[in-house]
Amino acid sequence: MTAASEPVTIYYNPRCSKSRQTLALLRERGIEPRVVEYLKTPPDAATLTALLAVLGLEPEDVTRRGEPAYRDAGLDGPALGRRERIDRMVRHPQVIERPIVQAGERARVGRPPEAVLEIL
Repeated sequence: MTAASEPVTIYYNPRCSKSRQTLALLRERGIEPRVVEYLKTPPDAATLTALLAVLGLEPEDVTRRGEPAYRDAGLDGPALGRRERIDRMVRHPQVIERPIVQAGERARVGRPPEAVLEIL
């Protein structure tokens, strides 16, 4: 389990079944994470950049390409640089994959929900 000194955060969408399942999985294990409803409180560019670093992923790896906002934000443009992709994801948080769980210096996308157990 995660050390008591390591806070656990879940970037969460209550309308998403995987988000709900991941939150339930954490709570079943006695972990009460800080819940960030990222559609209401989107991460800023610095937070998203840091989260990507902890995940070891690039913006494209955590982008929901099937969302209408993906095209609306112009994220389907191959000429976009990393910084511009992050800025557009911040402005259109619905394109960010969910849920993402961070525990200290480790993070995982909860797809499937059990994937987050690797970091706890």
